[in-house]
Amino acid sequence: MAVFLQSLISGILIGGVYALIGIGLTLIFGVMRVVNFAHGDIMMVGMYLTYLLFTILGIDPFVSVLISFPLMFLFGGFLQKTFINRVLSAVAQNQILLTIGLGLVMSNTVMLIFTSDYKILTTSYSSSTIQVGGGVSISTPLLISFLITAAITAALGWFLLKTDTGQAIRATSQDRDAAQLMGINVKRMSIIAFGLGSALAGTAGALISPTYYIFPQVGGVFTLKAFVITVLGGMGSVVGATLGGVLIGITESMSAVYISSGWKDVVVFVLFLLVLLFKPSGLMGKSRT
Repeated sequence: MAVFLQSLISGILIGGVYALIGIGLTLIFGVMRVVNFAHGDIMMVGMYLTYLLFTILGIDPFVSVLISFPLMFLFGGFLQKTFINRVLSAVAQNQILLTIGLGLVMSNTVMLIFTSDYKILTTSYSSSTIQVGGGVSISTPLLISFLITAAITAALGWFLLKTDTGQAIRATSQDRDAAQLMGINVKRMSIIAFGLGSALAGTAGALISPTYYIFPQVGGVFTLKAFVITVLGGMGSVVGATLGGVLIGITESMSAVYISSGWKDVVVFVLFLLVLLFKPSGLMGKSRT
């Protein structure tokens, strides 16, 4: 029972960070209907930004979120206005190729600057745990990451529901043409949505940095996870992305313990295929007629 509880708690904690990645991707897709294949590479940029802040300025990875969030927002807004905006009305293939190209540029630029060596952030609490009884312990960095993720998710929910800009983003997500007819600046909303999605991805990179290797190709791994999470939860659903991230985290943790750590990704993708077969709209998504 202790092993089960340990796996469940660890899965929920890491799933919270996964959810943040998925929320960023689903926010971009919901507003712009752009499938962003550079999402994981944007997260990778956030990881390296955290690494620089830690090694050069000595800023704790979790504290660096206060710096990385606005910087990644500006970076995402720049990408949208300079590149993505040009293909919004183009066919989906052009959008996919552009985002793949942007991801390759980011990963190769980082490789030129930092080389392909793995980087590790070692803090005083990197391997520390909190004992909760019954042989169950909680990783301190994962717990802090989860709490920060919960706070950011709650703040995002408040922003989308209670502010004029948030409601404009939701309106643009529901019907872009109708929102424009109602006087909403949909181009501005697209920049804000892509900026927020990039900021969330960069923040997820900062939160996972103390417990994960940092290297230029790490983005590809998390791009796949982000797509699994968003499709599992329902494309365009923030609540679904949150649920999907936690579910993927639990599935990985349980699979690593009860099957094999080498098979955990296989189990996740099998789950992904089952959802596509039996509920293509996702757990919280709505079928389009």
